[in-house]
This record gives sequence, C-alpha cells and structure tokens, in this order.
Amino acid sequence: MLAAEDIEYIKTHLAVWLAEQSLGKPPVVYEIELRERMVRVEEALKNQGEELKAQRETMMMIMQQMDKRFEQVDKRLEQMQQETNKRFEQVDKRLEQMQQETNKRFEQMQQNTNKRFEQVHQEILQIHRDMRQLTMWAMGIFLSVAGLAVAVFRLV
Repeated sequence: MLAAEDIEYIKTHLAVWLAEQSLGKPPVVYEIELRERMVRVEEALKNQGEELKAQRETMMMIMQQMDKRFEQVDKRLEQMQQETNKRFEQVDKRLEQMQQETNKRFEQMQQNTNKRFEQVHQEILQIHRDMRQLTMWAMGIFLSVAGLAVAVFRLV
C-alpha cells in the first residue's frame, strides 16, 4: 500500500509526467496543443452539423419531389379512372342501343308473325265459306235430282 505522502506526491507530479510523455512537450505547450485539438474537434463538429443540415435539406427536397411525383401519379390515376368511367358509360349506352334495336326487331318479327297468322286465319275462313257454299249447292242439286227422280217415277 501507498502512504499518504506517496499519493500526494503522485498527484502533484502526475500532470508534469503526462506532459513529458506527450512527445516531451512542456505542460504549457501540451495545453496549447489540447486547445488546438479542441478547436479542431469543434470545427469538425460544426462541419458535421452543417453536413447533417445539408443532408436534412437534401432529404427534405427529395421528400418534396416524391410528394410532387405522388401527386402526379394520383392525378394520372384519377384521369385513368375518369377515362375508364367514360368508356364504361359508352359501353352502357351501346348496350342500351343494342337492346333497343333488338326489341324493335323482335316487335317487327312479332308483328310480321301476327300478320301472317291473320292471313292464314282469313284464308281458312274463306275455305270454310267456300265449303259451305259448295255444300249448299251440292244439297240443292241433290234435292233437285231427287225431286226429278220422284217426278219421273210418278209419271211412269
């Protein structure tokens, strides 16, 4: 163990010994050197701070540019959505027109079919009338022939 005197001696001479170990420079020169180093360190910290500030500004500019690009992309997507909606509206209109045309054609076909059925019905009615008239004539001729036959048999 060290005595109190030894500890006191080491404390008083420690600064001198450290200065001597610093390339043999005296304590005043060592102190100046430390100050110069501190100044250089402070300057380096300032430079780093300025560099960090410049990097921060650069990052802010990049973020602003990215925001602008995102806005442009959003606008483009919105335009595409509007164009798509317009195209769907056009397709809807075309489908509606096609449906209307199909309905018109169907109605025309139905009308034509109804006309044809009406014509066939009229023809059948005419045939029916013709048959009734023929039947009446046939019956008239039959009765006339029968009457003549009876008259001839009575005369004979």
